[in-house]
Amino acid sequence: MLLGAASIVALAAAAVLSIAFGSRQISVDLLLEALGSSRSTDSSLEARIVYERIIRTVFSMVSGSALGVSGALMQAVTRNPIADPSILGVNTGASLFVVIGITFFGLGSANQYIVFAMLGAGLTAVLVYSISSIGSGGATPIKLALAGTAVSAALTSLVTAVILPRGQGMDAFRFWQIGSVGAASWDSILLAAPLIIIGLIISIATAPSLNALALGDDVATGLGVKTGLLRVVSAFAGVVLCGAVTAIAGPIGFIGLMAPHIMRLLLGPDQRILMPMSAVAGAVILTLADVAGRMIARPGEIEVGILTAFVGAPILVIVAMKSKMKVI
Repeated sequence: MLLGAASIVALAAAAVLSIAFGSRQISVDLLLEALGSSRSTDSSLEARIVYERIIRTVFSMVSGSALGVSGALMQAVTRNPIADPSILGVNTGASLFVVIGITFFGLGSANQYIVFAMLGAGLTAVLVYSISSIGSGGATPIKLALAGTAVSAALTSLVTAVILPRGQGMDAFRFWQIGSVGAASWDSILLAAPLIIIGLIISIATAPSLNALALGDDVATGLGVKTGLLRVVSAFAGVVLCGAVTAIAGPIGFIGLMAPHIMRLLLGPDQRILMPMSAVAGAVILTLADVAGRMIARPGEIEVGILTAFVGAPILVIVAMKSKMKVI
């Protein structure tokens, strides 16, 4: 009960801050007045700003929830505390496929972006896991992180190679590559929502089995869990969540690392609680990061992907060091 109340308060506070603060601050009176009007009937500057910020806030929360759960799924499936869409190169793979699709196949709609993004994310996840599994010990946390970093660097170079000779394409994608929620629209939210809902439903449904998987494959099998099928389904859900967000917002990193770890420290490792609370934490973190980016660089803004990387990179180092110490 207390946990649910705290979640609602945190989400509400993040939403209010996102709508009220930004490159142009809006007073409470003007905020309430603008919320009672619509963009089509009220042409005032404050009303238009509030309208755009509402879209941006909704998209931030939806994207943060998806990325938080995606990270929790990847950590559970690989039993790796530093698994995350950005660290494993999944975001970069999605970005590469979207850029290739637009450049060489003339993609022009958001649903096409999503298809290519999920294809790129899925293939990259398989490639990284395959590389990290080579040699003794299998896909250890450190090997997985190193493989993901190497693959991500290679794919980033390919993205640059595709875009750099095309000046117009570079202008169109340079902010998208960094990761931003500023270009959100109701159409893009509604397009991504079904995929995100599917991914969230799968994550909740597989949570009990993921608890068993945390005890080891042999124990999970003894409890009746089909570990192979569970990994495939859970990984599919993680790729869908990550790909849907990346196709629209670009590669936003480290939300999938930070959100599950914060909730795991506060609430423990039970996946039945961790999955929904990772969604809440991801929504709050991404929304507040977006607010901070708008406040720090007023009247401009710092893309949210830069801020999440700035905060998430030290957390990655700390978690990796602790993980290495535990392995030793």
